Amino acid sequence: MIRPAEEVLNEGFSEYGTRFAVVTSFQKEGMVLVDMASRMGAGVLVVTLDTGRLPEETLAMMDAVERRYGLVVERVKPDAGEVERMVARFGADLFRDEVVYRKLCCQVRKVRPLDGALAGLDAYAVGLRRGQAESREGVGQRELVGGKWKLSPLAHWTAEEVESYTERHRVPVHPLYAAGYTSIGCGPCTRAVHSSEGERAGRWWWEVAGDKECGLHFTPAGKMVRELDVLVSEIVNA
Repeated sequence: MIRPAEEVLNEGFSEYGTRFAVVTSFQKEGMVLVDMASRMGAGVLVVTLDTGRLPEETLAMMDAVERRYGLVVERVKPDAGEVERMVARFGADLFRDEVVYRKLCCQVRKVRPLDGALAGLDAYAVGLRRGQAESREGVGQRELVGGKWKLSPLAHWTAEEVESYTERHRVPVHPLYAAGYTSIGCGPCTRAVHSSEGERAGRWWWEVAGDKECGLHFTPAGKMVRELDVLVSEIVNA
């Protein structure tokens, strides 16, 4: 059953209180959730990943969100030692060499830091939509992931519905959208797209094959996950 996004989001607040957060990189979907939460009158905890490779425009969005909604964005950063060891071994732009190295970079800069941030929470909301990519077609509005309730209130929304809400409520928009971006991540790994391309085509565009996912929402499978586990272990335990 498809439920109204506001109902799903409010459920997070009512059931988990201070142990619930909105996790966002300030793309349009995440901003819709932040705006919805603020309109519910709930003290929303907003968590974001500061990977160390974000565009200046994203850093500026953090400040803009704090000013607009009167909240403090919790900026989660990767472990400095892990980043240093990874860069020393594979280089700062290892993500361009092989898909498994790109996944490693995402694990160190995104996945592991978020896992740490979620340790103190029971549930969190994200801006996933089924229409964003083929890999997201099965996203549910409420899923139990790693012992935490992961809410995707906008799972069944279209891009047009997101745009309509944004315009209607004058939600702040990440400036890179005006430059042709449709999905925004780390600076070196994101580009603008052409009208004929999919929403996530600008992410890691140099990869011939791959699911265009970083590991935050979908875990690699098969041989890839085994290789990745070894690399992560070597970096973490060095």
